[in-house]
Parts: sequence; structure tokens; C-alpha cells
Amino acid sequence: MANVVILGAGFAGLVAAESLSKQIGDQHQITLVSRNREFIFYPELVRLAFGECEPDDIRFDVREAMLSRHVRFIEGEVARINPESRRVMLVHGDIDGDLSYDYLLIALGRRLATERIPGFFEHANHLLTVESALRFGEEIKRFEKGRAVFGQCPGSRLPIPVYETAFALSRLFEQRGTRRQLEITIVGPDPPDIEFGDKEMAVALRSALDERGIKYVPDFPIKKVEAGSLVAANNQQLNYELLMLVPPFRGPGAITGIDIADIEGYVAVDRTMKAQGAGNIYAAGDCVNFNGPKLGHMAVHQAMVAAENVAGELRGHKPSKVYNHELMLIVDEGKQDSIYLHKGLWDDEPGVVRQGRFWTSAKRVHERFWLAQHS
Repeated sequence: MANVVILGAGFAGLVAAESLSKQIGDQHQITLVSRNREFIFYPELVRLAFGECEPDDIRFDVREAMLSRHVRFIEGEVARINPESRRVMLVHGDIDGDLSYDYLLIALGRRLATERIPGFFEHANHLLTVESALRFGEEIKRFEKGRAVFGQCPGSRLPIPVYETAFALSRLFEQRGTRRQLEITIVGPDPPDIEFGDKEMAVALRSALDERGIKYVPDFPIKKVEAGSLVAANNQQLNYELLMLVPPFRGPGAITGIDIADIEGYVAVDRTMKAQGAGNIYAAGDCVNFNGPKLGHMAVHQAMVAAENVAGELRGHKPSKVYNHELMLIVDEGKQDSIYLHKGLWDDEPGVVRQGRFWTSAKRVHERFWLAQHS
């Protein structure tokens, strides 16, 4: 019996554990390790901040969810991975010590790199946890007029919450009848056509922003956050009364210094999701080094590919399932201009862009189904 260890219980880790459980069942030991037993459906944190859902609507207990799937769950923090000895060191949890593996699937996500942006945690709101979303929601309730600034820091690669927050705040002030007292500005290091890799998407997004009177300031790589002011790398400044930023990220700390990590700390993998230079290690989700935005649906597809290849290897086959890196997302504007994009990121073909009220409903239905299915 082989030991298959999965590190991380976000989208990728959860789906990998479920997929392996279905494919190899009781033939092998599957262990899922996470620093937190609570799964958070992060795409809903914008709606949580605006009071459109409750915390219990978007979270569930991973340990309980794994019981019916015959997956052992260990709560603990991954301190170090040793590929040579095939061991993982765990601390601060159910186990303090080494956990051995025959196959390892790394799904640890990304780590904050806020040391790159002085003043981020002192002055900026963010949407990284339930608690932070609720705090931001309280600030929104108190905010009556002035400039709201939302943006990405360099190295964020997570644009959707920025746009959805801007649209949601605009709707809220329209409902209050005080939209003229509000100025909304979006900032980022790149323009939309680079963010999403598609010119038609950029045109649709800019049109929706213009219709709502939302300003967009590209080429604004945030260097520093001060009380009431953002400072860019070119020393351009922008004042604000309300601020929400997506922070910079890097690869997970547990793989720092290991040969499978690239210069930013992400796991270098091939199209089978196998770590390059490590025969029995796979990776999926935000921790891998693929280009473009890092989104939940990508993590899910990568996890399914990695799980199928691990199961194949356990049956004596070479990895054969390959991942196709594509972007599929919905920017929820909340009205008739919600935008859908489907685009391959490893080809030069233009993406498919659609707009309309349908995509808001489709996103809500998909999210409710996903939570019900996996919890």
C-alpha cells in the first residue's frame, strides 16, 4: 500500500483528494494536510463584504467532508519538504514531526509577499479571509462619500475581486441615491488587455466601467501604501478615503530552496502537473508556475489531471493525462453587463467574450452547486 500525501486543502487539494479517493479507493492511503480544517470559497468574499451572503454560506469543515471519502485529514503547517528522503515536516497541529510519502501532491497555494509593499497591512483592506471581508464590510457601511480606490499590487495576478468590488460599491451608492458623492478608481500594474490576455475582453470591461463612471488607472505599480495615499513606483500618488487591494504573492515557503521551485518560489511543472526534476512529486493550483491569472477553476482542472496521473502511476502506467491552460471567468457586474471570458493561454487564438445578465445567474448557480457537491 502506497502513501499518497496531498499538501493543502484549497480548491486543488480538496479536488485532488476526492478524485484520488474515487480512483484508488482503499487500495492506498490518501492523506490530506492543511493548516486549517475550514475550507473558504474565496470567490464569494466580495459578496460577503457587501452583506449578500453569510460566512456559513461559503465555508465548511474539511475534516468532516473527508470522512465519507476515506481520506485521512491532518491539521498542521508544512514546515519543510525533503524530496530525497520523501518526507514532509509538519508543525503546530495534529502531528509535530515527519510524515513519509510515496507520492506527494503539492497544493499549498501562494504565500503573502506584503514585505514588498510597505504599509499594506497598516492601511489597506483586503479580501483574503472571512474576517477581513467582514471588516471591509463595516468600513463600507461607514463610507458615505469620497474616493474609493481598488487595485492589484504587482505580483497579485488576481483581478476579478478588484472589478467586482468596484461594481458592487457603485450599485450600493446607486441604491442609496448618493452615487454622485462617490468616485471609484481602479489601479493596477497592467492594462486589462494584458491582465486577461484578450483585447475584446479589455474593450468589454472598459465599456462597463465607463458606463458606471468608474475610472481606470493602468501602469500604476503600487510601491507603498500610506494613510490616505497610494504611491506608485514612478512616485505618482493617488489619494483615497476607502481602499481595498489585492496583495503581492510568492510561491509557498515550504518549497523555498528546493530544486522544483522557480525564482518566485512557484513549483515548476510540466503539462502532466509533475514537478520537474522530482519523479514522485506533482503540484496543482496557485503554487504552480503557469502564466496568467490564478483562479479556482484552473486549480480544479490541474488537480484532476495530477490525481489521474498519480493513480495511473500507482497502477504501473506512465503519466498520460495533460492539462490545457485556459482562462474561464465571469466578472460579475450584477446587471446586464456581467462579462464571460473563455480563452486558451497557451495559444494565440482570440478569446470568446459574452455579456449579459445570464452570466451573473450562471455564476451563482455554479458556486452553490460546487459548495453543495464538495461539502
